[in-house]
Amino acid sequence: MTEAYIIDGKSIAAKLREQISAAVASIVATEKITPGLAVVLVGSDPASQVYVRNKARQTIAVGMRSFETKLPEDVSEAELLEAVHRLNSDPAVHGILVQLPLPQHIHTAKIIEAITPEKDVDGFHPLNAGRLALGLPGLVPCTPLGCLMLAKSWLPDLSGLNAVVIGRSNIVGKPLAQLLLAENCTVTIAHSRTQNLPQICARADLLIAAVGRPAMVKADWIKPGATVIDVGINRVPVPATIEEEGGKAERKTRLVGDVDFAAAKAIAGAITPVPGGVGPMTIACLLRNTLQAACTQAGIAMPQLDRSGN
Repeated sequence: MTEAYIIDGKSIAAKLREQISAAVASIVATEKITPGLAVVLVGSDPASQVYVRNKARQTIAVGMRSFETKLPEDVSEAELLEAVHRLNSDPAVHGILVQLPLPQHIHTAKIIEAITPEKDVDGFHPLNAGRLALGLPGLVPCTPLGCLMLAKSWLPDLSGLNAVVIGRSNIVGKPLAQLLLAENCTVTIAHSRTQNLPQICARADLLIAAVGRPAMVKADWIKPGATVIDVGINRVPVPATIEEEGGKAERKTRLVGDVDFAAAKAIAGAITPVPGGVGPMTIACLLRNTLQAACTQAGIAMPQLDRSGN
């Protein structure tokens, strides 16, 4: 049997950024508006710092303005809310993203709700979540939107397909289910309490794994020829590679998804890799949302972008 087609998230994200860059150049020239994205980073988590740097680099690369607010780990909730309110009132800032997770002493929902919905480029504000659920236009969470674009790069018409989403988070699972419903899929949301999970997955024409468990989805969970989108990003030790550095043993790690990729690619029709699949699309869709937010706030039409990822 032929191995699955590998859906190249890096390439598709690069094409989307090219479209965004052209659209930004056009509205800068015609409307004298430069979209601006503000990122708020609390604390010094290394992974978050790398992610924020990548966002800033890609924001500038497509011609947008990048703003960064760094706050200490022990910042008070009131101080963080004040920073958000300042960005809400800044006309140069069209999109606001507060990097998650936040320290435990801060109520995350309160911070998200403080962001002006029109600037909520993460799509997490209750108003944007409600608009998505009702099928109304609004800002959509970036990772689910990226998943949809990856699926449509391989399957342009999702209508009538049986789609299974493993994961029910507010960040990925629930909004992705709403997007798939809007594409006329028949959607099942599965999760840790789901009975007969392998059998449910094996009926899916489109299977999206977003549970955060390394290689949880096995090859025999996958319907032959199905399209598999792997949202998981898990760091696991590399077997039998312990190196001595300065007298200290250090085990190397690697990134894997929620799907057993090596086995699954022999069964699936198409599959996303980890890394190089959903991850690059998340930032590209963040830039797309920032462009949309800038257009909405300026009262101008959003330039047409290809949502299939082609």
